[in-house]
Amino acid sequence: MRLPYELQLGWRYTRAGRATRRNGFISFISGVSMLGIGLGVAALIIVLSVMNGFQKEVRDRMLGVVSHIELFSRDGQALPDLAGVMATARKNPQVIGVAPFIATQALIARGEDMKGALVRGIDPALEPQVTDIGTTAQHGALAKLVPGEFGIVLGGELARSLYVRAGDQVTLVAPGGQVTPAGVVPRLKQFTVVGTFDSGHYEYDSTLAMIHTEDAARVFRLEGPSGVRLKLKDLNQAREVADQLAAVMPETVLIRDWTRQNKTWFAAVQVEKRMMFIILTLIVAVAAFNLVSTLVMTVTDKRADIAILRTLGASPKSIMGIFVVQGAMVGVMGTIGGLLLGLLIAYNIDVIVPALEQLFHASFLPKDIYLISRMPSDPQRSDIMPITIISLILAFAATLYPSWRASRVNPAEALRYE
Repeated sequence: MRLPYELQLGWRYTRAGRATRRNGFISFISGVSMLGIGLGVAALIIVLSVMNGFQKEVRDRMLGVVSHIELFSRDGQALPDLAGVMATARKNPQVIGVAPFIATQALIARGEDMKGALVRGIDPALEPQVTDIGTTAQHGALAKLVPGEFGIVLGGELARSLYVRAGDQVTLVAPGGQVTPAGVVPRLKQFTVVGTFDSGHYEYDSTLAMIHTEDAARVFRLEGPSGVRLKLKDLNQAREVADQLAAVMPETVLIRDWTRQNKTWFAAVQVEKRMMFIILTLIVAVAAFNLVSTLVMTVTDKRADIAILRTLGASPKSIMGIFVVQGAMVGVMGTIGGLLLGLLIAYNIDVIVPALEQLFHASFLPKDIYLISRMPSDPQRSDIMPITIISLILAFAATLYPSWRASRVNPAEALRYE
């Protein structure tokens, strides 16, 4: 099957034969445009994949400590009908784990050192159903939380800031205080550190402390757990499940899912990702519009050829098609090359980055700063498809003006001095 002559000539001009120095220069500019488009597309794919990877890594580590959904009492006191609330929650097909909890702010002191902490009362037998803290705690620390013995498990960063380790004593200062004839005095209780955990998320490792729910109820003067934490099959369904539970739970129960609990952080990540997409798309746009100068030079160089084609019966539409094909070829080849390069690096970044670190004897992600020792990457089709489409659209748009200009060449004027 013979291709239309527009495609044949467009492909021939894309290769820009080397018969003259000028043609060679045009070929070089065309190659630079193709390379620019490819590098721009590859950069977009790599950067957005790494940002997706960081977001997924932080989210997974965050959800290793934070539950998917929390149900708690409106007044902050013990949750009425705890057993009924837990039974109702389990009826939802998305719920795979349920555990009671008590959460409040307190101070933890060791000697002259004192730190603010989020104290969470948990049931060690049920807690592994809703979080992964048990897998990061040292030497089965959660199992050592026995009611009445007042043991405490501290986040690794919190323990280091207080200079304590397993077996040491810390003092928990409960909010509210106690009224005595001498005035209001703080309520203090000594706890024994039975272990630490490192979730990999600094915010929680530096502020979270866990005790048994019965001990928490005694210290904070509650009649029982103040809330219930849930784990779902699909964490992305948290908002829908929360809405479903709100319809069947008593009015005294408030419901909060992880997307609302960390709304500001996720909104900031989305804004940053959107801005990076816009900035890097400009790289592709600059490379694509380099095609304008390439095609303008090609049109100027091929004026005689265009005039001959016109005298042989070629229509302005056909002439325009030739140069659209030329520019589109450059855009398509650059986009495909950038797509392949970007995916190759994005899927192998866990191998490439360690090799570069070893080569340059440097650490791109110091663990003591980022708490993530490897470069994460998560290429997503929802990012890759728009990148590819936008690159092709920009390349095609860049061909329109030079192609229209070629179709307007007057054969008589073009051949006057030939």
